Amino acid sequence: MTQTSEREITFVRLPDVSADDIIAHMSDPRVAEHMPLLTFDWDHKTAADFVAAKEQCWQRDGLGHWAILCNGAYVGWGGFQKEGDEWDFGLVLKPQSFGLGRRISKKALKIAKADPRIPFVTFLLPPSRKNLGALTRLGAQFVEETEYAGAWFMKYRLNTL
Repeated sequence: MTQTSEREITFVRLPDVSADDIIAHMSDPRVAEHMPLLTFDWDHKTAADFVAAKEQCWQRDGLGHWAILCNGAYVGWGGFQKEGDEWDFGLVLKPQSFGLGRRISKKALKIAKADPRIPFVTFLLPPSRKNLGALTRLGAQFVEETEYAGAWFMKYRLNTL
């Protein structure tokens, strides 16, 4: 088996991956455990609407969410979405790829740090997330508990400048 350090992480646009891969990923109950807004079933229409919405962010803001590949295979999606004056970073990995989260986050945050429009990044984590050590090791600090789309989240902030 390939060592984690030898795995190549790449970011591609969401339309470049199979809708079936996204549907299977987002239909996994282990993913839904930490996504309080995931209260619906995924099908081809849901996946197409999701990809279209994320592509609109790229058109509007010049940055958005990617499909994430490891050695060419889809392992999840994540990236940046502008929420008001803040850039929020989100990462949703397939359960068998959870261990890649830190490497993927560091690669994505390198992009944010190189972008002068992004003085800081926010993270919204559901209260079900108990292991926050990796986030604090990155330098993120707790800001507040906040409501978003009817669900409660813990908001963290990481300065990028």
